[in-house]
Amino acid sequence: MFRQPFSRVKVLKPFRSLATVLTPPRTILPQRATFEVQNGPSYQGISFGFPKPISGEAVYTTSIVGYPESMTDPSYSGQILVFTQPIIGNIGAPSPMKDDYGLYRFMESEKIHCSGIIVSDYSAKYSHWSAIQSLGEWCIQSGVPAISGVDTRSIVTHLRDSGHAMSRINMDPSVEQFSFDSLVKDAATEKVPFENPNTRHLAAEASTKAPFHIPSGPLQVALVDFGVKENILRSLVSRGISVTVFPHDFPIQAIAKHFDGVFLSNGPGNPRMCTEAINNLRLLLASYEGPIMGICLGHQLLALAIGAETNHLRYGNRGHNIAVEDKRTGKYIITSQNHGFAVDPATIPDDWMELYTNVNDGSNEGMCHRTRPIMSTQFHPEAKGGPLDAMYTFDNYVIECGRFKTNSEMRKKGNPLAWVKMLPRERVTEVEEVERLEKVLEKAFKKKEEKPFQETGLFCPVMA
Repeated sequence: MFRQPFSRVKVLKPFRSLATVLTPPRTILPQRATFEVQNGPSYQGISFGFPKPISGEAVYTTSIVGYPESMTDPSYSGQILVFTQPIIGNIGAPSPMKDDYGLYRFMESEKIHCSGIIVSDYSAKYSHWSAIQSLGEWCIQSGVPAISGVDTRSIVTHLRDSGHAMSRINMDPSVEQFSFDSLVKDAATEKVPFENPNTRHLAAEASTKAPFHIPSGPLQVALVDFGVKENILRSLVSRGISVTVFPHDFPIQAIAKHFDGVFLSNGPGNPRMCTEAINNLRLLLASYEGPIMGICLGHQLLALAIGAETNHLRYGNRGHNIAVEDKRTGKYIITSQNHGFAVDPATIPDDWMELYTNVNDGSNEGMCHRTRPIMSTQFHPEAKGGPLDAMYTFDNYVIECGRFKTNSEMRKKGNPLAWVKMLPRERVTEVEEVERLEKVLEKAFKKKEEKPFQETGLFCPVMA
């Protein structure tokens, strides 16, 4: 007896169901994007950040670690940052955790400041105890474009050979994008024109909108904020200095005599855009005898105030491994740097001396006055991340502030800085907060019958 033919076996139904289950879903390809250098090559890659077209100055950093600190550094405002490190994203995005002084532990400001980032290989999987999300999720949340799969070595070679250049990121509208959340649904895909961010007053955009105060020890320092990094503030307050931070255009010369020192912060952009700050510094140098220290943009503004010149470097110095020579001792230190402009050492006046020189390109890295306690550095002694070879500059500054406080007879006349206790303890970014602060200070000064200082729109006392 023969078995029934295979065709009579009812197997079609189960196979039909199985076929339905195994039908592959519709494939959604990643968003493609293009990084284009003005008058130069274009590079196609994959977007893993916020899909919008942007324009900015193309710069690169040779830093191996610390990409969260670099991205949140206000000095990168208006720039598209290219990372030479092959793999970026393996430590994710840090939490906005703050230390005992109310400063961010793992970021240099409250947000991402660079216009966009370019990486060779993006690591979507991350592992770090402080991470709360991936780098891509952080960029999407912050509205910052990011591209991976790009030959970053070729980009760096082009910028090194051709010099600084404007660039832009464009999204390819022909390929369907990932839909991470509702933020990306309406992203524009049209091209944006090349924009030179150095024609904008970037320091004004990065600066606090009103004064704020970070209490610490007995020494009082006034810091002019052009885009200050959190670790500069931390380096001061951790050494027993109470810091009062003022906006970029604040006439610091009007109240400097009530402080034990003045500090000029780092910041983004062309130093020549800060005309008001330069004029204020000229008046400060003519009337204030206390110690003054500047870093990065603060160094350049101090140079312009004394009559020196600045120039735009061919491709800038950005990295954690840049050697600098101390002209006084002949010794070398490794520094962290992030700047596209530099001071022309040939234009420094005779009563000033060049303090540091870049070993690679011979550019100026610092200067000091020959007889007064004034010094500045182009590099970042407070590096985070990066080497700390030059942290002694902060120690020297604290010593000078203490000496000035001890020798000043004015410090024995009451407490002219009691009003700083009414200031907020973090950077002011909202207009509503500025208006509220003005009302509080105005009311307080009226009670004390003090004349408010109104030239900046902020009420701060001017003591006789």
